[in-house]
Amino acid sequence: MENWFTVENIDKDTFAISEYKHWEETHCYLLLGKTKALLIDTGLGVSNIREVVEHITSLPIEVATTHIHWDHIGGHKYFKNILVYEAEQEWLSVKFPIPLAVVKANLSSKPCDFPSEFNIENYQIYQGEPSAVLHDGDTIDLGNRQVQVIHTPGHSPGHICFYEKERQYLYSGDLIYAGCLDAFYPTTNPVEFMKSVKKVKVLPVQKILPAHHKLNVPVNLINEIDSAFIEIFSAGKLTQGNGIFEFTDFQIHI
Repeated sequence: MENWFTVENIDKDTFAISEYKHWEETHCYLLLGKTKALLIDTGLGVSNIREVVEHITSLPIEVATTHIHWDHIGGHKYFKNILVYEAEQEWLSVKFPIPLAVVKANLSSKPCDFPSEFNIENYQIYQGEPSAVLHDGDTIDLGNRQVQVIHTPGHSPGHICFYEKERQYLYSGDLIYAGCLDAFYPTTNPVEFMKSVKKVKVLPVQKILPAHHKLNVPVNLINEIDSAFIEIFSAGKLTQGNGIFEFTDFQIHI
C-alpha cells in the first residue's frame, strides 16, 4: 500500500482512512461496534483499503455508501456486504452514470504519486448487487452502536449522511465539507442540496466528519453553508449554469 492511506483516530473506536496524496483528499470512516464494523465509503480504489481495515479490526465489515460516485465506491470491490440508498441502487448494479473514460480523466487530472501497484489502464468502476438497500430513517446496528441513515439529495439523487445520536457525529459525505460543493452537473439539484443542508442543520452535532479535504472542520460550517444557499436563492441564482460562488471556507458550484 506504500502508505497511500493515512489513518487517524477520531475516538477509540472510530477511524478516518484518508487519501491525502490525491487531489480529491477522500475520507472514509471505520466505525467499530460490538458485533460488527461499518466502513462508510471506500474511496478511490487505487489501493486496497481492506488491508487497512483488517489491520484495525477483525470484526465482520459492512460497507455503507454515502452516494454512488466513483471516488466513494472505488474500494467496494474488496468487500461483500455493501449497503446503498434505494435511489441509487441501479447506479451500482446496472449502469454508472458517468463513462469510464471521464472517470479516468478525473482520476488523473492532477499530478499524483500513485502507488506502484496501480495501473490506470486496468481501472474499472465498481458494479455489483448490494447486499441490502437503505431507506431514509433506517438504523444500522453495530452492536451497542447505532447509526441513522438520513437522505440528503442534491449532490446526487441518493446521497445520504449518517448520524450517530449518542456521539452526535455527522458523517456528511459530499453535503458538508470545506471545499467546492458541487451541484452543477445533470444528476445534481441545487434546490434539493439547499433543502438537505437545512435537514441536517437541525440535528445536534458535535463533530462533522466530511468526505473530502480538511478533516477538522467547525460545526458552524453547516450554518455557514445554509446561509450561503439562502443568499444565492434570494438573489434568484440557485439554478444550474450560474457558476461558482465564493465564500470564506468553501465554494458552491451550480
